[in-house]
Amino acid sequence: MVLYTSSFPNSFLQTLHSLAWALIFPCYWLTDRLLVSFLPTTYEKHQRGDDPCYLRALCLTIVLPICLASLLASLPFALIGFVIWAPLQSARRPYVYSRFEEKSGTSVATGPGNWRAAGRRSFCFATANVCLLPDSLARFNNLSNTQIRSWEVGKRIRNGASRPQIKIYIDSPTNTSISAVSWSSLACPHGSDNANRANSTGIKRTSSLDYKGDNFMGNCSEDGKDSKLCGGEQSDGDSNSCVVRISGDEAAHFPSKETDTPDVQVTITEPADQPGETETEDEKRQTPNHKQRDGDGGSLDSNTASRESLIKFRIADGTMDSSGAPNNKFVYKASIMKKASLKKKRHLGDMFDHELSAFFPANLDFLCLQEVFDKRAAEKLKAQLNPYFQYILYDVGKYAWHRCCSFKFLNSGLFFASRYPILDVEFQCYPNGKGDDSLAAKGALFVKVQVGTTPQDRRIVGYVSCTHLQALSGDAAIRCEQMDHLLDWLAEFQKSTSSSSPANPEELLAFDVLCGDFNFDNCSSEDKLEQQHSLFTHYKDPCRLGPGEEQPWVIGTLLDPEGLYDEDTITPDNLQKVLENEEGRREYLVFSNSKNHSQKGRMVPLKGCGRRIDYALYSEEGLQPGWKAEVEEFNFVTQLAGLTDHLAVAMRLSVSTGEEEP
Repeated sequence: MVLYTSSFPNSFLQTLHSLAWALIFPCYWLTDRLLVSFLPTTYEKHQRGDDPCYLRALCLTIVLPICLASLLASLPFALIGFVIWAPLQSARRPYVYSRFEEKSGTSVATGPGNWRAAGRRSFCFATANVCLLPDSLARFNNLSNTQIRSWEVGKRIRNGASRPQIKIYIDSPTNTSISAVSWSSLACPHGSDNANRANSTGIKRTSSLDYKGDNFMGNCSEDGKDSKLCGGEQSDGDSNSCVVRISGDEAAHFPSKETDTPDVQVTITEPADQPGETETEDEKRQTPNHKQRDGDGGSLDSNTASRESLIKFRIADGTMDSSGAPNNKFVYKASIMKKASLKKKRHLGDMFDHELSAFFPANLDFLCLQEVFDKRAAEKLKAQLNPYFQYILYDVGKYAWHRCCSFKFLNSGLFFASRYPILDVEFQCYPNGKGDDSLAAKGALFVKVQVGTTPQDRRIVGYVSCTHLQALSGDAAIRCEQMDHLLDWLAEFQKSTSSSSPANPEELLAFDVLCGDFNFDNCSSEDKLEQQHSLFTHYKDPCRLGPGEEQPWVIGTLLDPEGLYDEDTITPDNLQKVLENEEGRREYLVFSNSKNHSQKGRMVPLKGCGRRIDYALYSEEGLQPGWKAEVEEFNFVTQLAGLTDHLAVAMRLSVSTGEEEP
């Protein structure tokens, strides 16, 4: 299949479209600015409370008439542009494909190369609703500055996913049975197959944030006083990894119980900056959406801060706070657990690690985003993510009248990024959108990727699908119909793209993953129809025990918009700490059975732990015989705190071929 690298099939139509949009844009921008002046966020309301009233009145008296006059003057040009723009949409392609071209002197993080289809391989998926609407529409969700937010969203995701790998080896003379390895969830952007492989024996990987210093200037190889902890070794050929070895007296002090783990101080070498990391005016400006507060260590303005995910190694559900850490240090907490304890944990039903994390998992392979409606924001997002995700699909959807019955002013808002080559793509628009949702081309994006080859040159592929369902409450029947379409389209896409022939040997299917914002949860009584849909018989939900019943560790992904700028939630670290306790979740999450989204001060018991409307599902149907897909990690991510009203969701899927690696 040919991947479309431009919106139109030829340069003439592309130029004509650019001319039409140039005529429309002044009217669009002025309308957006006028609406913005009447839709302040809670942060702006607080700021205006400190300003004299006459200053705002004076500003409106002068600026408003000028904007209105300019808007009226731009209307004739916008009308001409619209007459040209609307018919062109019938020839517009449903997406734009971007591939990052490596420049001389730079390197790009791509997926590992050939896969010999033996042993175990893991893949990491993440999904998030980032609410990158036109600025005036985003303010209905209490968000502003869409263009700056898009730049910051991309930078945070890239920094979170491209952290270096850190390994801690604990050699205990008194306990040889666990003289093994605790891995972080960090991986460098150039990780090898070994770096990507799950640690299937011993201790699993988790991470959370516990920053103890304002700056990070540690050196792993030159600091003599820390040489006892940090050996400066390299592993798996990874120049960005730091191996920490604890042996002898240090390891002997480790108790056998999980609850009495000591602190282990570690310094890490600062790796080189990411390619394309240049400071721009957008980065220099700070907005209330991602403003760092005094004493906050969770800022993500740099690669330094993005590597703070592994500040605790944690196996048990509970953590211990540390104190007295010196400046320019991180404190790592190593939880030591015997194999017998791990088996007991699995016997009790916890088959994989789950965590509320302040950062996206390292070595993130696939990213599915929703509500990237603004095209300028999509370009900024792409520019930030491309150095890490080499393959990107954006500007997905259709405009105007195209097969769907209503006029589409916005595209689908779907955005897909991959570290693996994309083979086939298809987009389908839901034909039954109603109300405000009918103005956007909401639909489903289906992507086929190649993750490796066998020694017999058979391709190993995977399917990743991304969708955004009807949002309005009370539209259960519409959402169920959309899920019916989704299953039919998925089956057709997989059938049409998996045909085999002598020229194209049969492919091996490694995984089939579905992500997106479904706009219903698994606890609300008004969502019972969706909870029982056949989609959940074809795809497994790691967070779900059954219709209306969640796993005990699950939390909601929809944040209360009124609390986005509170001191307790404005940074990833703060939001993570707040949501780790029940009272914080009641205050800052939207709950089921609640007609009013604001939960502040509510004392009555609330069902569940918040509305979980963002899903990451996987299927075992159609996989190669003998192959098995299992969830290795599942994280609720707070890294986009202050930038959107959703939590991100990340899932690491382990694919086992049933064979041992040589």
